[in-house]
Amino acid sequence: MAHYFLPTPVSEADVRRLRINDTVTLQNTLFGIRDATQIHMFDRGRKTKFDLSGHAVIHTAPNVRKVPVSTEYPVGYQPVCIGTTTSDRMERFTRPLMQQNGVRIIVGKGGMRADSIAAFQEMGGVYLAIIGGTAALETTWIEKIEDVDMDDLNPESLWRFKIRDFGPLLVAMDSHGGSIYEDVKEEVARNRVAVLKSLGVGL
Repeated sequence: MAHYFLPTPVSEADVRRLRINDTVTLQNTLFGIRDATQIHMFDRGRKTKFDLSGHAVIHTAPNVRKVPVSTEYPVGYQPVCIGTTTSDRMERFTRPLMQQNGVRIIVGKGGMRADSIAAFQEMGGVYLAIIGGTAALETTWIEKIEDVDMDDLNPESLWRFKIRDFGPLLVAMDSHGGSIYEDVKEEVARNRVAVLKSLGVGL
């Protein structure tokens, strides 16, 4: 296990170094994205003004406050609470995010499934996990909301966050086919067999 400080955007080589159970701290830029954002992008053909190549996205619909535009709040939004939502329901968007927009890192909670694992292997991507219930801490890692796109979808807009020391985050799915979620499933299955056998229960 190793810890990496990764300033975004990252290269494929940066991502290929990572293995499950490593930890990562992100620097520079993080994009917030959620269900409606990706439905508009990939089901309705909507384009974003942002270049997402090599970047990290986080599954979120942040709680923000509208404020006057200033140096501190360049697009008139103050971050209030920026937490992470469950990733599984956005499984079908991993591949197009990587193929069409060049995204390399997905940050979320709860993990993703087989096609995401395959996409990470094929194109060089990684899933970084956050523990649920840490929104207050995550918000302290975000310095400002630098820009926003598709703001008619608010709060499921496409947000550009300026971040500092965002992490440590756990490498939960890597570009080598590794997944801590699959490992846990296999361990549970083995333990179930052992427990049933010890109880004399036939399988």
